[in-house]
Amino acid sequence: MAENLSDIQEKDRYDVVLANPPFGGKERAEVQENFPIRTGETASLFLQHFIKILRAGGRAGIVIKNTFLSNTDNASVALRKQILENCNLHTVLDLPGGTFTGAGVKTVVLFFEKGKPTQNVWFYSLNLDRNLGKTNPLNENDLAEFVELQKTFAESSNSWSVNIQDVISSGVEKGQPTYDLSVKNPNKKEEAALRTPQAILEEMKVLDEESAEILESIKNLI
Repeated sequence: MAENLSDIQEKDRYDVVLANPPFGGKERAEVQENFPIRTGETASLFLQHFIKILRAGGRAGIVIKNTFLSNTDNASVALRKQILENCNLHTVLDLPGGTFTGAGVKTVVLFFEKGKPTQNVWFYSLNLDRNLGKTNPLNENDLAEFVELQKTFAESSNSWSVNIQDVISSGVEKGQPTYDLSVKNPNKKEEAALRTPQAILEEMKVLDEESAEILESIKNLI
């Protein structure tokens, strides 16, 4: 963090970066001066560093808070813009709560390749039928569907693709795009709305009347 990004040379770059940077921290002003997009958010500074140290064509998988996808502060918007314009952010993996014990926040994994702009982003929402925790951690089997579908960026009830132009045009604040990536799953079935107590009582009344008619018919047959 003490290294100025402008000092990083080609010999300092890597082909692959996999990282889970600390998030929630606040960096001092003198540290922020080492980065073109200044922010106190530790994870956002690390993300800038990771992009910088990647070679052209280099690939990255970075864990970050899911709020990064939608935060409207200037630094978050600028950083999303940088990623989308300078990297191919091809995959966003939305992880369930409890994936990282003690984190207290939901996280996503950003998968991108440096050197060409993003055209489409493939999202996958990892939905499990159990709660994760220290004694019940995420395992390889949990990710099996994600790994298989990600090979072809296939659509499913848990996955969908978004054209980046739709992202740019849909999220606008004060006349400027926000590059909001908090896209809802269009393939997820909407849960049926709960009925009001009045509607339930009305249905019970109708059923009672039908039952009474049936009983009366039975009596006439006896």
